[in-house]
Amino acid sequence: MDSSLTPFFRPLGVVVIGASSSPEKLGYGVARNLIASEYRGAIHFVSQKSGELFERSLYTTLSDVPDPVDLAILIVPPNATPSAIETCGLRGIQAATIVTGGFREVGAEGAALEQRCIEVARKYGIRLLGPNCIGTLDTHLPLDTTFLQPPMPAQGGISFISHSGAFAAAIIDWAREQGFGFSQIISLGNQADVNETDVLPEVAKDEHTRVIVLYLESVSNGKKFVRAASEVTKHKPVIALKVGRFESGQKAAASHTGALAGSEAAFDQLFDWARALEDCPLPRGRGMAILTNAGGPGVIAADSLEMNGLFLSQLTESTLKELTTYLPSSASAHNPVDMLASASPEAYEICLNFLLQDKNVDGVLVILPPPPMFKTEDVAEKIIGVIGNFDKPVVIALMGSTLVEEARKTFQRSQIPTYPFPERAASALGALAKRAEFVAAEAQSHGELKNPSHGDSAVDLLSEELVTTYGIQTTPIKLARNENEAIAIANELGFPVVMKIASPDILHKSDIGGVLLNIKTEKEVQNGYALLMERANKSMPNAKIEGAHVQCQIPEGQEVIIGAVRDPSFGPLIMFGSGGIEVEGLKDVAFALAPLNQAEAREMIRKTWAGRKLKGFRSINPVDEEAVIDALIKLSLLAYEHPEVAEIEINPLRVLQKGAVAVDVRMKIIGE
Repeated sequence: MDSSLTPFFRPLGVVVIGASSSPEKLGYGVARNLIASEYRGAIHFVSQKSGELFERSLYTTLSDVPDPVDLAILIVPPNATPSAIETCGLRGIQAATIVTGGFREVGAEGAALEQRCIEVARKYGIRLLGPNCIGTLDTHLPLDTTFLQPPMPAQGGISFISHSGAFAAAIIDWAREQGFGFSQIISLGNQADVNETDVLPEVAKDEHTRVIVLYLESVSNGKKFVRAASEVTKHKPVIALKVGRFESGQKAAASHTGALAGSEAAFDQLFDWARALEDCPLPRGRGMAILTNAGGPGVIAADSLEMNGLFLSQLTESTLKELTTYLPSSASAHNPVDMLASASPEAYEICLNFLLQDKNVDGVLVILPPPPMFKTEDVAEKIIGVIGNFDKPVVIALMGSTLVEEARKTFQRSQIPTYPFPERAASALGALAKRAEFVAAEAQSHGELKNPSHGDSAVDLLSEELVTTYGIQTTPIKLARNENEAIAIANELGFPVVMKIASPDILHKSDIGGVLLNIKTEKEVQNGYALLMERANKSMPNAKIEGAHVQCQIPEGQEVIIGAVRDPSFGPLIMFGSGGIEVEGLKDVAFALAPLNQAEAREMIRKTWAGRKLKGFRSINPVDEEAVIDALIKLSLLAYEHPEVAEIEINPLRVLQKGAVAVDVRMKIIGE
């Protein structure tokens, strides 16, 4: 159904079919909100009884309603809904919002009724929103087709698309308390017809929308949604909260990649990010400064910045000199800048100005608990006066309750986002940095990745052979069926070697002592082979033992895991995280959709401890991060080009000072 969705967002006239003069009925609430929203188009009411409602005529049939009317809001019993849709079709109305519940969500009978609605709508080319939804809302048009309790949300730049009407209602109420508004709200309900992919580009067209937020309980067509979202995000940021991902659904997965694919926490700071993206300029880099009047929160903020892929800027000598000259001797002029509890509103103003002038500072996190000697709102006024002079993001950790309430309102009036804790403010800065890098890299296309260039089916190749064809370095590995073959292979490959038990029934070889390292002589090969057989037979007597794999020993390095698992909705998901035996214990992983570009691969690495320590940490030597990025991109291309691969995993990928080597590769073909 290709009919336009325009009437849902910019209707010429709206008719409420099922309007009611009883205040307890939904038909009354929708009529009330339409009138209260001061919608400037035509408003019509159809009811079982004639009369008036809000000084407007109540018509008993749709055919009596005068033009213009191109959007119908249906609030009739479920069994009467197909007939109401047909009436709309006969009238020429091609957009209908079904507020009524009692369809697919209640069982088989409701699902059949919903299908009947779809069939009637298709007959007349009508697009359906819902059923079981609360409708749409536009604060700028203005238009309110919902039945929610007034008042309408404040005007803002955030468009919110939600599968759940209850969640949308709760967010609207919460937003009033938090002091931010929306441009549009769209409740999708059961998505019998119109879904999240359909409305996303429509919402993006709205001139007042600066950020799009989605609450998703499912995705109708993952690949189509990703294509739509990828196009929209070139122009406006999109943040999605996906719910309904439970670990119980992961147990059947064969690899670590499959088991961990759905376990990432949902975005718990959805609107923290949205508010920053709505109101703040984007940073030019990831170097941030912290300005505080309390040391403890400053330390928390510094840790939080690092957790979000940011770092503390090295202040220039001129900035340090200015701060040192201005601040008391007991204060800290180094980043984080701690002005001490005695800091005045003027101190915040002057020091923030110093920091924003610094060429090394890309943004500032200001921590503002109630000053003991000053009003917090006076500090807010001084901070606001500085922020407007710079094109750099500033977020405020406004810590407290009653004593900071006036300051919160002051920042709110100036559209400066505030957060109750430094951790949330740091997360918002991290979102801004990601968006900035996405915008900068937007010109970089996936095009070169999307032309299949490795035509051999994965079914016909061993896992090591397949990754090798994509340029991922592996170490030679051969199967020895007895001690003599093991000795011959070791001499062929060259000592030292590694020996591993070869069995399709033993997935975690190290758990039974099935991996032997640094074998340097033929005698050690002979003894090692016997030891592996003994351990396998003792630990898993019923396992099928094929022999022992012998491979070259790789120099020491850091171990990570990279993998891909095919999601039924979105296609291949790429994983990166801590490798070796740590993978399931730490669950230090990040996921992204294939294929990856360099920026996306680098972002995956930044999200994990495994990635951050590639650059070295204390006694851990730095290794070749670029080799990991290269391997991730190549593995993503492999997964993208081979739909027959259900899962593939390299664990570990050993990262050396120069290069990276796939030590162990496992693959599962669809249908196996």
